[in-house]
Amino acid sequence: MAKKPSSGGMRQRLHFQKRPEGENEYGNPQSGPYETVFTAAAELIPLRGGEPVQAARLVGVQPYTVRIRSCAAAREVTPSWRIVDARNASRVMNIRTVTNPDQKNAWLDLLVDDGVAT
Repeated sequence: MAKKPSSGGMRQRLHFQKRPEGENEYGNPQSGPYETVFTAAAELIPLRGGEPVQAARLVGVQPYTVRIRSCAAAREVTPSWRIVDARNASRVMNIRTVTNPDQKNAWLDLLVDDGVAT
């Protein structure tokens, strides 16, 4: 049986960022640089890593499940967003999926990759 989520495991501070949508001077859609929308406490649960081949080179990719408390801002997160570690700005994680595991909007689980360009 899986253990129930609790606040005790939330030892990480993560910035959730997205690119604002806008238009250039010709009216074409254009994305700006990433901006932090909110910061949340999170639990990082490591999964089995791998070494996929990208651009004819092996790269180390570490997938994680990021568990956060659900709130209005967190429910807006999509795979087009990214996560940056608040304590180490060079650690950027690419969001793959967002799930509501208990279907009660108490917690959100995000499947992310660390070590992948966003």
